[in-house]
Amino acid sequence: MDLPGLVPTAVQKFATIVEHERMARNTWRMRLGCPSLARQIVPGQFLMIRLADRSDPLLARPFALYDVYSDASGQPEGVDFGYVVVGKMTTLLESMKVGERVEVWGPLGNGFPVPTADHLIIAAGGIGQTPFLAVVREALKRRAYGSPHRAVTKVPSRITLCYGVRSVEYLAGVKDFQDEGIDVQIATDDGSAGHRGFVTDLVKPLLTAATTPTVVYSCGPEPMMHAVAKLLKETSIPGWLSLETPMACGFGACFSCVTRITQDDGTWDYRRVCVEGPVFAADKVVFDV
Repeated sequence: MDLPGLVPTAVQKFATIVEHERMARNTWRMRLGCPSLARQIVPGQFLMIRLADRSDPLLARPFALYDVYSDASGQPEGVDFGYVVVGKMTTLLESMKVGERVEVWGPLGNGFPVPTADHLIIAAGGIGQTPFLAVVREALKRRAYGSPHRAVTKVPSRITLCYGVRSVEYLAGVKDFQDEGIDVQIATDDGSAGHRGFVTDLVKPLLTAATTPTVVYSCGPEPMMHAVAKLLKETSIPGWLSLETPMACGFGACFSCVTRITQDDGTWDYRRVCVEGPVFAADKVVFDV
């Protein structure tokens, strides 16, 4: 059956763990060797991971692309994803070693559009920074993604990452973004790094001061993205949200990940985050009040 949004080139493979490194407190990056997936996936898409030869947990879990890595000749060789240890699946992942295998399928869902604005603002909370390293590298024409490669018609003159976490020990991957030369602004709940308060405290002045075409990409806890969407509505600036909705299948069969999306006539209807998302226009997402 042809399901809207299902990626026709998605593959299901057993992939070997090539690297497994701690990024921050309870936060890890895992690298999988899977060339067929690496050639297809674009920033904002995700993959489903299931532990090989295990029935508990039975269901796979979704993880966003962190980046693609290439071999010595420049050919895509595999993918990186990040995760936080919060439950049974991620606890088991944390214990896995290089050389072990997991079951992976993807790419799944849609991705972020290639930005065309002068200023790209990224609002990320918790593990929500994960999708954006590839976004940044593509926008700056430092890496190409997808098959065929997606076209970048305009390089942003400015990219700002506003990144919020509970405390300094949870900051993950900051140097990866700084190495790309972008402006990284930090917010922490306890004030142990950067601004003490919400990440939206950093986003708001950037939006109100915008004098050139600006777009916001966001991923993180739902209350944070709801606040970002409100700011975008107030300033009439476009944005895209990557929803972190729990999923059971990842390809649209179970309807467990539906969210409310505004239609062209002003009414709303349910859409499956796994195939019609996870990236939606910010002004289309209907949040619970």
